[in-house]
Amino acid sequence: MQLKNEDANLLENVSRETKEKLELYVSLLQQWNAKINLVSKQTIDQIWDRHILDSLQLASFVDPSVGSIADFGSGGGFPGLVLAIVTGIPITLIESDMRKTVFLREVARQTQANVNILCKRIEQVDIPPVDVITARALASLEILLSFSESRVKENGCCLFLKGRQVDDEIAEAQQNWEFDYLKIPSKTSSDGVIVKINQFRHIV
Repeated sequence: MQLKNEDANLLENVSRETKEKLELYVSLLQQWNAKINLVSKQTIDQIWDRHILDSLQLASFVDPSVGSIADFGSGGGFPGLVLAIVTGIPITLIESDMRKTVFLREVARQTQANVNILCKRIEQVDIPPVDVITARALASLEILLSFSESRVKENGCCLFLKGRQVDDEIAEAQQNWEFDYLKIPSKTSSDGVIVKINQFRHIV
């Protein structure tokens, strides 16, 4: 699958080698999706816009000093595996579905992505705190904060890709948590929002 001209703005700072790795990723995803539900069949023809570029936009919010990232509920690799391919930062991908982790390992092998893949439920994962935590279409903000509390460094941040219910999720989370947040409109979806969270703590 070739890149479309309209994708150039998000990919303008990506090297030719990295673009080739992303194209290889997309090719593998199309092959595997026939047997494993990695992305919905309704979006398989929109992989670049709906999945690759949606994930890629988080790269601009990752500070150059970041040395570690954890991606919760990686699924088909979004956003964690895309970020690993593009940034080269070591990323821990956490996915409980064995079939999906097999896919992630194959893509990582062929693209030489710097990832550590854990086939476990997030609640069972014991990892050193990381600089950044990412997640996409996984759980409510309330639950994501509970997952992140002991797994992000004190001065770290969370980058969560959210949809049209984001304001309701923020209000719900604020009943039990104090946190600083920034909402950034998605570049790939009119309903999408990136929520960047810093300095959060449980208050109940």
